[in-house]
Amino acid sequence: MNTISPLAFVHPEAKLGDNNIIGPFCYIDRNTVIGDNNVMQNSVTINYGARIGNNNEFMPGASISTKPQDLKFKGEDTICEIGDNNSIRENVTISRGTASKGTTIVGSNNLLMENMHIAHDCVIGSGCIIGNSTKFAGEVVVDDNAIISATVLFHQFIRIGGYVMIQGGSRTSQDIPPYIIAGKEPIRYAGVNIIGLRRRGFSNETITQIHDAYRLLYSKGILAEGIEEIKKNLPLTPEIQYIIDFVQESKRGIIR
Repeated sequence: MNTISPLAFVHPEAKLGDNNIIGPFCYIDRNTVIGDNNVMQNSVTINYGARIGNNNEFMPGASISTKPQDLKFKGEDTICEIGDNNSIRENVTISRGTASKGTTIVGSNNLLMENMHIAHDCVIGSGCIIGNSTKFAGEVVVDDNAIISATVLFHQFIRIGGYVMIQGGSRTSQDIPPYIIAGKEPIRYAGVNIIGLRRRGFSNETITQIHDAYRLLYSKGILAEGIEEIKKNLPLTPEIQYIIDFVQESKRGIIR
């Protein structure tokens, strides 16, 4: 049984699962699907096109599946997918997709801190921590288990690798490869995220291989030559292959 405040509005066409708590002054629009055991504290807005999983908590002022801030958006029927077990804090805004991809996606087990923004057609993985007032422009991809500090600005179309740690106040228009610490001004490679990797259960041997991979990658002026050095000198473990694939698939180039 859902618990819905008499001061909330739930559109009759909205589809709700079971055991949701919807606080006062919440607004649930039509064409929304909400799973089970979600908590929406006061003044949460779930806009047209939202698809929400289970066990999420939305703090006051959060607005999900908002109209994209994109002048090319012409009202096309798009959605915003939210997974399970997310903590979405005060005043977080997440836009739905546009005709470009059709869907904005946020995975599961993420902490999205106060006042951060995810723009249209972004894909945010699972297990991420994203700090206060960080902003993602359109079509950014964030891989699983990234930690991004406060007030970081991301240009559209870039990709952030998994298991990274990004310094607060940074900004980037290039891709940030996995397993590293990125920071300083302008943003650049600042070493391997050793502490974060150990906390995630990576062995010392694997961490050493990741470190060696970046040493070889950045030792060459041309990244393709660095990739060849990695292939010649290191075993192609899943972690090393992830680094190689990430760099080779990068469309905007990686930070150096």
